[in-house]
Amino acid sequence: MKTLSKLIVREDALPEPRPRVVGWGDVVGREGGGLVVLVILFGALALASDSFLTSGNMANLSRQWAVYAIIAVGELLVILTKGIDLSVGSVVGLTGAVAAQLLVAGWPVPLAVVCAAGAGAAVGVVNGALVAFARLPPFIVTLGMMGAARGLVLVITGANTIQPLPPGFSAIANDTVGGVPNLFLITVVVILAAGFLLRRTVFGRYVYATGSNAESARLSGVPVPRVLVSVYAISGLLAGLGGVLLASRLGAGVPTAGESYELDAIAACVIGGASLFGAKGSALGAAAGALITSTLNNGGNLLGVNSFYLRIAIGVLILLAVAFDQLQGHLRTSRASPS
Repeated sequence: MKTLSKLIVREDALPEPRPRVVGWGDVVGREGGGLVVLVILFGALALASDSFLTSGNMANLSRQWAVYAIIAVGELLVILTKGIDLSVGSVVGLTGAVAAQLLVAGWPVPLAVVCAAGAGAAVGVVNGALVAFARLPPFIVTLGMMGAARGLVLVITGANTIQPLPPGFSAIANDTVGGVPNLFLITVVVILAAGFLLRRTVFGRYVYATGSNAESARLSGVPVPRVLVSVYAISGLLAGLGGVLLASRLGAGVPTAGESYELDAIAACVIGGASLFGAKGSALGAAAGALITSTLNNGGNLLGVNSFYLRIAIGVLILLAVAFDQLQGHLRTSRASPS
């Protein structure tokens, strides 16, 4: 009985996997690293190109960043549980195609948007169920879903671009409010909502606890399977939202939309301070990582830099971010161990 009582832990006794009030040490150590890189990058590009800080280019950059950031925030929730979602790029293409097909068939814009985003969430639920209940590796599950969803896109569209789409749908991504692009505003809302969910709710504590040690979390009363299904569902939902917004921005349902976006989302999370070993990262960090990669691409285009070199630069940033995370882990271990 004594042994059993030690395993039963009340919900309010569940340890905080990460502090809810982030101190300066945490900011400088993780999310702040990405923000410092971002400030340096903005300063360098502002000096290198007179066009970089213009209002037109900033609006263009915010639109480029928005879709990547939304997908990266969804990917972050999965990474926090020590998982990975390789299907988000295909979900972007699938949901954009679904929305386009429904609009061409005469569906109202709001209903088409909701159904398309719901399709993304449904893909996420399938991924989460296979990971949580069938206990299949997240890499294999989402790799298979990546191929299946991309194939479904090609079936739905017949490998053809779907257009034209109603002006009301294109206005979602291309209009502005007081000079601020709609895409930017939508993305800020998503980031704030995800930040609140992770930092100020019991579910957020469950996510970090699951990524820290799933078995210990389960013994502490955390409903680990439901948490896993939920994070994959949210990832699919946000990828679906990103696909709808991308289709709105392009004014068409493109069957190849979202290709390689899964790699960009993972890169954004890692560059923004998330750990692929789980339980470390924030929505702000993922958004900052997405802005770094978007700024590199935007600045490279302005300066006429070969896009292949930009991919190399992003790859080097990923390696540096992972090395920095490993170094921090070793430092914490050495400080904790008795001398």
